[in-house]
Amino acid sequence: MNIEAKLKDLGVTLPEAPAPAANYVPYVVAGDMVYVSGQISSDENGLITGTLGADMDVAAGQLAAKRCAISLLAQLKAACGGDLDRLVQVVKLGAFVNSTADFTQQPQVVNGASDFLVAALGDAGRHARAAVSAPSLPMGVAVEIDAVFQIK
Repeated sequence: MNIEAKLKDLGVTLPEAPAPAANYVPYVVAGDMVYVSGQISSDENGLITGTLGADMDVAAGQLAAKRCAISLLAQLKAACGGDLDRLVQVVKLGAFVNSTADFTQQPQVVNGASDFLVAALGDAGRHARAAVSAPSLPMGVAVEIDAVFQIK
């Protein structure tokens, strides 16, 4: 599978892997597993901020989650020495959605990341996941997602 070509077909260019915002590393490689720290929603215009159920709708949240997934792949590429084709499987996503107490569509928001990963990676993009509400997230971002990947 040529992941970079598939991303290009989807109109996606991976950014440089974002630097950590605090005292942690962006990823850890342990054997054939890569653990990627939480990636916050951002794009070329900066942070994607907002609260689902207040000032952001599900569609906007899905785009924020997709941007998290793009950053996760950028970190994976860095962890794999630039070779995304070392990916075997997306194992698990842990997703946090900045949302009001009565908002219950976190899974639909996180589908923005899940659907993108399956579109880009096929069966290798299918994963287990958690999609939970958070009353706030760092810097007011809408979504934060961490991931576990298996590589060869």
